[in-house]
Amino acid sequence: MEINVSQLLKENIGTVREYEINELIDIMEIGASSPVEGSIKLTRTNRGILVQGTIHTRIPVECNRCLKVFDHPLSVNLQEEYFPVIDVNSGAPVAIPEDADGFTIDEHHILDLSEAIRQNALLAIPMKVLCRKDCAGLCQECGKNLNEGSCECNTEIIDPRWAKLANLSSTSNKSKKRKKETE
Repeated sequence: MEINVSQLLKENIGTVREYEINELIDIMEIGASSPVEGSIKLTRTNRGILVQGTIHTRIPVECNRCLKVFDHPLSVNLQEEYFPVIDVNSGAPVAIPEDADGFTIDEHHILDLSEAIRQNALLAIPMKVLCRKDCAGLCQECGKNLNEGSCECNTEIIDPRWAKLANLSSTSNKSKKRKKETE
Protein backbone atom coordinates (compact mmCIF):
# COMPACT_ATOMS: atom_id res chain seq x y z
CA MET A 1 0.00 0.00 0.00
CA GLU A 2 1.67 3.15 -1.23
CA ILE A 3 0.60 6.71 -0.41
CA ASN A 4 2.05 9.89 -1.92
CA VAL A 5 2.72 12.17 1.06
CA SER A 6 4.41 15.11 -0.71
CA GLN A 7 1.53 17.48 0.12
CA LEU A 8 1.37 16.31 3.74
CA LEU A 9 5.13 16.93 4.13
CA LYS A 10 4.52 20.57 3.05
CA GLU A 11 1.81 21.04 5.70
CA ASN A 12 2.22 22.31 9.27
CA ILE A 13 3.18 19.99 12.11
CA GLY A 14 0.06 18.28 13.46
CA THR A 15 -1.79 18.11 10.13
CA VAL A 16 -3.72 14.84 9.81
CA ARG A 17 -4.89 12.80 6.84
CA GLU A 18 -7.04 9.68 7.18
CA TYR A 19 -7.16 6.75 4.77
CA GLU A 20 -9.10 3.51 4.45
CA ILE A 21 -7.06 0.43 3.58
CA ASN A 22 -8.38 -2.42 1.46
CA GLU A 23 -5.37 -4.16 -0.10
CA LEU A 24 -3.81 -7.58 -0.61
CA ILE A 25 -0.43 -8.08 1.11
CA ASP A 26 1.78 -11.18 1.26
CA ILE A 27 2.24 -11.11 5.05
CA MET A 28 3.75 -14.57 5.44
CA GLU A 29 5.95 -14.19 2.31
CA ILE A 30 4.75 -17.52 0.92
CA GLY A 31 3.35 -16.20 -2.34
CA ALA A 32 -0.23 -15.99 -1.05
CA SER A 33 -1.63 -12.53 -0.41
CA SER A 34 -3.95 -11.86 2.50
CA PRO A 35 -6.71 -9.23 2.42
CA VAL A 36 -5.90 -6.30 4.71
CA GLU A 37 -8.63 -3.86 5.74
CA GLY A 38 -8.75 -1.00 8.21
CA SER A 39 -8.21 2.69 8.68
CA ILE A 40 -5.04 4.68 9.31
CA LYS A 41 -4.22 8.20 10.28
CA LEU A 42 -1.12 10.02 8.98
CA THR A 43 0.09 12.87 11.18
CA ARG A 44 2.78 15.35 10.14
CA THR A 45 5.50 15.49 12.82
CA ASN A 46 8.60 17.67 13.11
CA ARG A 47 10.71 14.76 11.79
CA GLY A 48 8.40 13.06 9.29
CA ILE A 49 5.02 11.32 9.37
CA LEU A 50 3.48 9.24 12.15
CA VAL A 51 1.23 6.41 10.97
CA GLN A 52 -1.41 5.14 13.43
CA GLY A 53 -4.33 2.83 12.90
CA THR A 54 -5.85 -0.60 13.18
CA ILE A 55 -5.94 -3.18 10.43
CA HIS A 56 -7.65 -6.55 10.18
CA THR A 57 -6.50 -9.54 8.17
CA ARG A 58 -6.56 -13.33 7.99
CA ILE A 59 -3.34 -15.28 7.55
CA PRO A 60 -2.74 -18.97 6.80
CA VAL A 61 -1.19 -20.71 9.82
CA GLU A 62 -0.80 -24.28 11.06
CA CYS A 63 -2.67 -25.43 14.19
CA ASN A 64 -0.24 -26.38 16.95
CA ARG A 65 -2.30 -29.43 17.97
CA CYS A 66 -3.67 -31.01 14.78
CA LEU A 67 -1.29 -29.46 12.19
CA LYS A 68 -4.22 -28.39 9.99
CA VAL A 69 -3.63 -25.18 7.98
CA PHE A 70 -6.39 -22.60 8.49
CA ASP A 71 -6.97 -18.84 8.13
CA HIS A 72 -6.37 -17.13 11.48
CA PRO A 73 -7.94 -13.67 12.01
CA LEU A 74 -5.63 -10.90 13.22
CA SER A 75 -6.20 -7.35 14.43
CA VAL A 76 -3.05 -5.27 14.30
CA ASN A 77 -2.46 -1.86 15.84
CA LEU A 78 0.00 0.18 13.82
CA GLN A 79 2.11 2.99 15.19
CA GLU A 80 5.17 3.69 13.07
CA GLU A 81 7.13 6.81 12.20
CA TYR A 82 8.32 7.39 8.64
CA PHE A 83 11.25 9.69 7.83
CA PRO A 84 11.80 11.46 4.48
CA VAL A 85 15.12 10.91 2.67
CA ILE A 86 14.63 13.98 0.40
CA ASP A 87 13.42 17.43 1.48
CA VAL A 88 10.08 18.02 -0.26
CA ASN A 89 10.74 21.74 -0.85
CA SER A 90 14.41 21.85 -1.87
CA GLY A 91 15.00 18.32 -3.18
CA ALA A 92 18.14 18.05 -1.03
CA PRO A 93 18.94 14.80 0.81
CA VAL A 94 17.79 14.70 4.44
CA ALA A 95 19.75 12.92 7.18
CA ILE A 96 17.69 10.38 9.05
CA PRO A 97 17.84 10.95 12.84
CA GLU A 98 20.22 8.59 14.68
CA ASP A 99 17.57 7.52 17.18
CA ALA A 100 15.13 6.76 14.35
CA ASP A 101 13.96 3.16 14.30
CA GLY A 102 11.14 3.71 11.84
CA PHE A 103 10.75 3.44 8.10
CA THR A 104 11.71 5.84 5.33
CA ILE A 105 9.71 7.77 2.74
CA ASP A 106 11.37 7.28 -0.65
CA GLU A 107 12.83 9.99 -2.90
CA HIS A 108 9.48 10.34 -4.73
CA HIS A 109 7.71 11.05 -1.40
CA ILE A 110 5.93 7.67 -1.46
CA LEU A 111 5.17 6.11 1.93
CA ASP A 112 4.88 2.31 1.60
CA LEU A 113 2.87 0.70 4.40
CA SER A 114 3.33 -2.90 3.22
CA GLU A 115 6.46 -3.72 5.22
CA ALA A 116 5.16 -2.08 8.42
CA ILE A 117 1.88 -3.99 8.12
CA ARG A 118 3.72 -7.24 7.43
CA GLN A 119 6.11 -6.87 10.38
CA ASN A 120 3.39 -5.84 12.85
CA ALA A 121 1.11 -8.67 11.68
CA LEU A 122 3.89 -11.23 12.20
CA LEU A 123 4.41 -9.91 15.72
CA ALA A 124 0.66 -10.18 16.43
CA ILE A 125 0.50 -13.92 15.69
CA PRO A 126 -0.02 -15.78 18.99
CA MET A 127 2.70 -18.16 20.21
CA LYS A 128 0.25 -21.08 20.25
CA VAL A 129 -2.28 -21.03 17.43
CA LEU A 130 -5.28 -23.37 17.56
CA CYS A 131 -7.78 -24.00 14.78
CA ARG A 132 -10.49 -23.96 17.46
CA LYS A 133 -10.51 -23.78 21.27
CA ASP A 134 -11.47 -27.42 21.73
CA CYS A 135 -9.02 -28.86 19.17
CA ALA A 136 -8.38 -32.50 20.10
CA GLY A 137 -5.04 -32.70 18.29
CA LEU A 138 -3.39 -35.84 16.92
CA CYS A 139 -3.29 -39.34 18.39
CA GLN A 140 0.14 -39.92 19.94
CA GLU A 141 0.20 -43.51 18.71
CA CYS A 142 -1.13 -43.48 15.12
CA GLY A 143 -1.16 -39.74 14.26
CA LYS A 144 -4.86 -39.58 13.32
CA ASN A 145 -6.52 -36.15 13.57
CA LEU A 146 -8.84 -36.65 16.58
CA ASN A 147 -11.08 -33.78 15.41
CA GLU A 148 -12.24 -36.11 12.61
CA GLY A 149 -13.12 -38.96 14.98
CA SER A 150 -11.51 -41.30 17.48
CA CYS A 151 -8.97 -43.96 16.63
CA GLU A 152 -8.57 -47.57 17.79
CA CYS A 153 -5.39 -46.97 19.80
CA ASN A 154 -5.07 -47.65 23.52
CA THR A 155 -5.55 -44.21 25.04
CA GLU A 156 -4.42 -45.15 28.54
CA ILE A 157 -1.25 -43.15 28.97
CA ILE A 158 1.00 -43.91 31.90
CA ASP A 159 3.41 -41.20 32.94
CA PRO A 160 6.91 -42.71 32.50
CA ARG A 161 7.90 -41.34 35.90
CA TRP A 162 5.26 -43.58 37.53
CA ALA A 163 5.71 -46.63 35.29
CA LYS A 164 7.90 -48.50 37.81
CA LEU A 165 5.26 -48.05 40.49
CA ALA A 166 2.63 -49.47 38.14
CA ASN A 167 4.91 -52.49 37.64
CA LEU A 168 5.19 -52.87 41.42
CA SER A 169 1.43 -52.77 41.74
CA SER A 170 0.95 -55.45 39.07
CA THR A 171 3.63 -57.76 40.59
CA SER A 172 2.06 -57.27 44.02
CA ASN A 173 -1.35 -58.30 42.63
CA LYS A 174 0.17 -61.38 40.96
CA SER A 175 1.89 -62.49 44.17
CA LYS A 176 -1.38 -62.08 46.11
CA LYS A 177 -3.19 -64.25 43.55
CA ARG A 178 -0.50 -66.95 43.80
CA LYS A 179 -0.68 -66.86 47.57
CA LYS A 180 -4.48 -67.34 47.48
CA GLU A 181 -4.14 -70.17 44.97
CA THR A 182 -1.68 -72.04 47.19
CA GLU A 183 -3.85 -71.74 50.27
